[in-house]
Order: sequence, then structure tokens, then C-alpha cells
Amino acid sequence: MTAHRSLLTRRSGLAALATLPLWPGLAAAQPLTKPGPGGYTELRWDDLVPKGWDPMKQLKDRGIANPAQLQDTDPKAQDLMRLLREAWDNAPTEAQLDGIKVKLPGYVVPLEDEKAGLTEFLLVPYFGACVHTPPPPANQIVLVVPAKPAAGFRSMDTVWVSGVLKAKRGDSPMGTSGYRLEAAQVERYKAPAR
Repeated sequence: MTAHRSLLTRRSGLAALATLPLWPGLAAAQPLTKPGPGGYTELRWDDLVPKGWDPMKQLKDRGIANPAQLQDTDPKAQDLMRLLREAWDNAPTEAQLDGIKVKLPGYVVPLEDEKAGLTEFLLVPYFGACVHTPPPPANQIVLVVPAKPAAGFRSMDTVWVSGVLKAKRGDSPMGTSGYRLEAAQVERYKAPAR
């Protein structure tokens, strides 16, 4: 993923936020590729973020130029965490992706697991998201509902998912998703041929 990362602080309270990708001044995503086998357009995670979305704008508007200087006990630090979480949970989705057949790689965060396999999970862009770190922005979380239970997968396995993408917000105990893939096919991740 080409998203920028920013170290917000070295202290424990805000340190967790340092692991999250941030998109200040994110350039336009590359044009979508032409559909490949099965009619699926292969996406990158940056494609899910609308051009020009800047979750750090609220901080800049409040005059917080250097969050790393804040102490955990500083009320501004708590306000910062609340503002970022709000911005990330309400992150906008990319309207042009709604209803198209896509293929996207990512990491599995199980939500519903039966004997036959996973019946619902979150797909996230980096290892540990929603499990070991706070959830990424909603436009970087995809709720996946496989066509049939996905057997043999566990938390943080890397997969390819293929299906029709919907810009549909969903809440789960692990994070807020901005997209949903229903009737998805799930397969182990293999790097694309170059």
C-alpha cells in the first residue's frame, strides 16, 4: 500500500494511532484497470479512498500542527483521538466502485465462523488492523460475505476476494466498514504474475 504513515507520538495513548495509515494530501488513485478473468477489476487499497480525502484536515483546522508534542494526559490528545476516530468511522467511499465486480487482496478479520468455515469477515489492508491496532478508516475496511463458507482461513490470513462491491456502511465489534462484498469468492493470496 502506498498510503503515508505518520508517527503521531511516542507515548502509549496516541502510539496506537501511529500504526494506522494516514492520507494527508493523497494523490488521485490510479485509473482502474480493465476487468480481467471473470470480469473482475483488480483493485488496490488506495482505489477505495476518494480523491482528496484528508482525515487530518480537522487537526489542521484546529491548529494542531505537531500531534507528537502532545502528552497523553493533555485534553487536546484525547480530543485528537476522538476527532480521528470520528473522521475514520465516517470516511467517505468511492462512488464509482459501487456495484462493480472487483478483486482485492487483504487480511482476514473473522466475524462469523461456523464448522463449515467463515460466513462473514472483515478484509483489511495491513496485518494487525482491527485486532492488534485500532481499526483503519471505514473506506479501508470491507465486510465480506462469502457465497459459501470459506473453510481453512483464520485471523490475519492473506486472501484474494472477488465479488460485487457495494458502498455500504456496516458496524461490527471489530470496526466500521465502508464497503461490502456479497457472494464473494475467497482464495489464498498468491502474488500476481509480473
